[in-house]
Amino acid sequence: MAGTMRMQCMTWFGTCVMVAMGMASPAMAASDASGTWSGKPAPLATPWTAEVSPDNALPEYPRPQLARPSLDHPRWMSLNGLWQYAPADGQGAPPFGQALKQQVLVPYPIESVLSGVQKHADFMFYRRLVDIPADFTAHGQHVRLNFGAVSQDATVYVNGKQVANHTGGYTSFSADITPALRTNGPQEIVVAVHAPVDSANVMVGKQRLKPEGIFYTAASGIWQSVWLEPVPAVSVAQLNLVPARSLDAFTVNTTLHGRCEGATLHVTAYADGKVAGEASGPACQSLHLSIAQPHLWSPRDPFLYTIKATLTQGDQRDEVTSYAGLRTIAIDKVAGRNRIVLNGKPTFLLATLDQGYWPDGIYTAPTDAALKFDIQKTKDLGFNTIRKHIKVEPARWYYWADRIGLMVWQDMPALPNGHNEKLSEADRTGFRADVSAIVDQLQGETSIIGWIPFNEGWGQWSIPAAAELAAQIKQRDPSRLVDARSGANCCDTKGDPHAGDVYDIHDYQGPGLPSPDGTRASMDGEHGGLTLGVPGHVWPNTPINPYGAVKDRDALNDGYVANTAVLRDKGPAVSVSGSVYTQITDVEGEHNGLFTYDRKVEKVDEAKVRAINEATIRANGEP
Repeated sequence: MAGTMRMQCMTWFGTCVMVAMGMASPAMAASDASGTWSGKPAPLATPWTAEVSPDNALPEYPRPQLARPSLDHPRWMSLNGLWQYAPADGQGAPPFGQALKQQVLVPYPIESVLSGVQKHADFMFYRRLVDIPADFTAHGQHVRLNFGAVSQDATVYVNGKQVANHTGGYTSFSADITPALRTNGPQEIVVAVHAPVDSANVMVGKQRLKPEGIFYTAASGIWQSVWLEPVPAVSVAQLNLVPARSLDAFTVNTTLHGRCEGATLHVTAYADGKVAGEASGPACQSLHLSIAQPHLWSPRDPFLYTIKATLTQGDQRDEVTSYAGLRTIAIDKVAGRNRIVLNGKPTFLLATLDQGYWPDGIYTAPTDAALKFDIQKTKDLGFNTIRKHIKVEPARWYYWADRIGLMVWQDMPALPNGHNEKLSEADRTGFRADVSAIVDQLQGETSIIGWIPFNEGWGQWSIPAAAELAAQIKQRDPSRLVDARSGANCCDTKGDPHAGDVYDIHDYQGPGLPSPDGTRASMDGEHGGLTLGVPGHVWPNTPINPYGAVKDRDALNDGYVANTAVLRDKGPAVSVSGSVYTQITDVEGEHNGLFTYDRKVEKVDEAKVRAINEATIRANGEP
C-alpha cells in the first residue's frame, strides 16, 4: 500500500491535500518517540504515539465489511483530522457560523493526549467546514455522513439543519446529508455531544470520571472515524452472511438505506479470485448462497471469502465488497458431556482478556498498526481466542481478528456498577436496546463466536435478567453462543441464571475447572492476573492493583506456565471448554499484562508461553 494516493481533507476549512498511505508525514518524521502533534507530553507514550499527526489520523478506510466499491479502491472522504472544538454547558444553542477557539484531533476522545484537549467535558461542540468533491453529488448521487462511534449522545447539523440524533456510545450511525447541502462553497458540520460517562446509567464499560483500581479514564466525544461517501438514492446499509450449519452455504441478509420495493441483489462469493458461488433475489429478503468446495475458517486457517454484491433498482446501481468466513460454533455432546465445537469439532477456547485501552488514545488506538498489534501478539503467543472485555471496538479491529484468525467472545459494555437495585425501568430498557443494536451491528464478523451480556453482575438488576438478555440475544442471533453471565460466582448480584450456552466462573489465580452441566458447556471466564510492574512503563500516579504479585520476569514466566499447565493436565478430565487469562496488556492501575501498557515490553518469554498454550489446546481437543 506504500505510495498509494488518496484524497483526505486535513483542515477545518476543507482544504484537501494528497496523502501517501503507509508513508511518514513530515510532522511524523520530525517527532521524537514520546512527542505528540500538539506538543502536549504523553503520560505514557506507545511506539505509535509520535506517528499521529493532523494529516494522518487513522487514514485507513474504516468499514472493511462494506466497502464501496471495494476495500482496495474505496470511494470516500475521511473527515478525521483537526476540527474546531469547545466545551459547553448543555444549555446554549449550537455555534452555527461561529469559529470555535479550541481544536481537537478527531477521532481521539477528548480525554486523550492525542486529541490535543486532554480534559473531560460533559457537553461539547465539534465544528468543521468541508468542501465536498463535485463528483460526490453528480448523476443524482446522495452524500452520506458516517460516524463510527460518538460517546454518548450526538446531534449532528449540516448548514444549521439537524441531520441525525444518535444515542449510544458504541454503535455507528450515518445520515443522508444531501438535502442539507449548499449548492456551492464549504459545508458546515456541527456535532453537539453529551458525555455523562458514569454519572448516568448508560453503557460505559470500565470508564469512570474518577478512575481508580480496575476502572479507567473516560473516553468522551467522537472516538471512531468520521467520513463521507457518495451513494445511490437507494444503497446497501448492511450486508451480513451467516454460515449454514451444513458448512456449504451462507444465508445473506441485507438492509438498505431507502425503499426495498423493486430492488434486487446479486451476490457473488470468490475464493482466491475464483467464483465459488452466486445468488440473486429481491433485496431485503434472505438469499441462499451455496459454496462450491467449501473452505472453512478457523484460527489455524482463517480463510475468508471475498463477497461482491450489486444492488439494482431501476437505473440505480450500488456495488459493494465484503468478506465472510465459513464456520459454525455450537454446543455438542462429546463423550457424553457438553463441549464447545468449532465446525463440528471440540475446540478449547484459550483466550486472553483484552480491554482495548491505550495510554495515548484511551479508547482509540493511535494507529491501525497499533490496533492490529494486540491481536497479532495474542496469536503469536499461541492463544486462539480473545475476550473483548466490556467494550466494542472499531470495525477494523474485528477485520484484523477475522484475518489473523482469533475467535472472539464479545462482551456488552456494562452499566455503572454498584447500584444495580437502583436501576430504573428506563435504564433497563435502554440497556436492552443497546445490546440489540450492538448484536445487529456486529453480526457479520466471522471472529465473533459468542456474546456475553453481563460481567460479574455489573449493571445486572436481577439474577433472571441474565437469562432474559441471553434469550433476547439468542433470538436475534441464533448462530452464536451466549454466555449469559461471566463470573456467576462474583461479584454483584451473584448467582447462576441457569441460562445460555455456557456456565462461566472467575477464579483468581486459578484456573478454575468448572464442569459442564446438562445444557451448557463450561469455562473459566477470568483467571491468572499475575502482576509485574516494569519501571518506566507504567501509567503515572496510579497504585498497582495486584491480583498476584511476582518478583521478576522469570517468576512471571514460570507462574504463567504453571497456571496454564493445570488446564492442560486437568482440563480434559472435566471437559472444560475454555479459559480467559487476565490479560494481554497492563491497563492504567492494573499491571497484570503479558505486555506493558505502552506495548514496549513483552514481559514473558514468547516461545515458552506459545508452547504451553499450544499444548493446552491440543490436550483439550478431540478425544
